[in-house]
Amino acid sequence: MIEIRDVEKSFENKVVLRGVDLDVYDGEKLVIIGRSGCGKSVLLKLIMNLLHPDKGYILVNDIAIKKVGQVDLFNLRKQFGFLFQNAALFDSMTVAENICLPLVEHTKLSKSQMMDKVAEKLELVGLPGIENLKPAELSGGMRKRVGLARAIVMDPNYILYDEPTTGLDPIMAANIDKLIIELSDKLNITSIVVTHDMQSVSKVADRVVMLHNGRMIFSGNVSELKSTDNEVVRQFVNGEAEGPIQPKPHKY
Repeated sequence: MIEIRDVEKSFENKVVLRGVDLDVYDGEKLVIIGRSGCGKSVLLKLIMNLLHPDKGYILVNDIAIKKVGQVDLFNLRKQFGFLFQNAALFDSMTVAENICLPLVEHTKLSKSQMMDKVAEKLELVGLPGIENLKPAELSGGMRKRVGLARAIVMDPNYILYDEPTTGLDPIMAANIDKLIIELSDKLNITSIVVTHDMQSVSKVADRVVMLHNGRMIFSGNVSELKSTDNEVVRQFVNGEAEGPIQPKPHKY
């Protein structure tokens, strides 16, 4: 379980998070929504300890990540897989080499053992036999799935997804949604998904939270999200404009 308590984060004069309290329960698929710049991706980086909160704390399985030493921090991070928005693959490396990076860095497996792990994870994401291809030879959806194979290669307890369907066509986005659900079920993984894609929210989420102006203003299931009377949440879910656009006066 991940516990986030009274977390605040600013960058220079811009306040991004203003006292966020959130529990992430083991095995759930939690989706975080909100407008651009509301702090969703920053919260993921705080959970991974890639950034540090200005105030408050985060516990992962009762361990305060802000206080652990370097060795314990590396061990803690091994519990997490991260799927970046653009997949973050290295173009000069093959698919297998990209997926192997965490294994090379954090294990003492032999090359053949690593390749067995790569084949296993590619099978799980529906891309068997592409180990020797380069990222430039893959479609956008395939690159996302290779990034996901790398995210699960260390058999993590948690996977963090940063806008996993951004830039994908509706069919490929649906395939990524299906993968998130299948991996969560097959591997008993806790999933935290940041997205603007309301179709993905409806398909994936066990629970949805919404951030607005650095605060959490909603937490509930998809049915509660769609029936909420919170105007800010409703506007976001339905894609409504905040107010009438005033036409500019013509000059004659």
